[in-house]
Amino acid sequence: MAEFFLPKNSTIKKGKAHNAPSAAAKPKKFKIYRYDPDSGANPRYDTYEIDLASCGPMVLDALIKIKSEQDPTLTFRRSCREGICGSCSMNMNGKNGLACTTAIEDLKGEVRITPLPHMEVIKDLVPDFTHFYAQYNSIEPWLKTKTPTPSGAERLQSPEDRSKLDGLYECILCACCSSSCPSYWWNSDKFLGPAILLQAYRFIVDSRDELTGERLDQLEDPFRLYRCHTIMNCANVCPKGLNPAKAIAETKKLLMERAV
Repeated sequence: MAEFFLPKNSTIKKGKAHNAPSAAAKPKKFKIYRYDPDSGANPRYDTYEIDLASCGPMVLDALIKIKSEQDPTLTFRRSCREGICGSCSMNMNGKNGLACTTAIEDLKGEVRITPLPHMEVIKDLVPDFTHFYAQYNSIEPWLKTKTPTPSGAERLQSPEDRSKLDGLYECILCACCSSSCPSYWWNSDKFLGPAILLQAYRFIVDSRDELTGERLDQLEDPFRLYRCHTIMNCANVCPKGLNPAKAIAETKKLLMERAV
């Protein structure tokens, strides 16, 4: 039997413990991934115990409380606190989601929080989105047309055509879906992933876009599109309730119809 040995600097160490005040009415523990590349130290898990009686209901509220009252060095992204910007995407108890829309009461026992899986970590809970955004830019996410813009008017579309964008335009690029996809884990250098392919389909079906053929040409590749095996992790974790797997399947269908 083959034996594998991990390098010494690959293991996550047990870190510091921060206890709640002794008079805490509703204590709750959060085990949070900590990593500072500038320190040269291994990643670690620090444990924070807070009093939920003096905390908001969401995981993001707990993180803000920890940073404000216990450890100002804790690093994470946040912005809107309304599930709109996608900044606070992370993994909570093994499932990707937005900290601002994930209720603490829905997470049983000690809450384990890590960055989005299989992405480079800048610090603590902050993943590096450089590659993800470069992939988004590669699909040219804007309307592409050949005909002149109507003078003094917008490019109009019927209510029926507009309805085709429902379930697509709502994507906030939080990367919860892509970072939960095994195909993206192993082939992220070539496979665009659920989030980007959903965005690509959003422009393919937009009646105002006039370069549908060119967009399909760019996706017709063994890796860029066809690494999706429809295991549905993307739909299971999307905080907006979208279905990237369906968008990918529809794109494959369009390519098949074009080939007939």
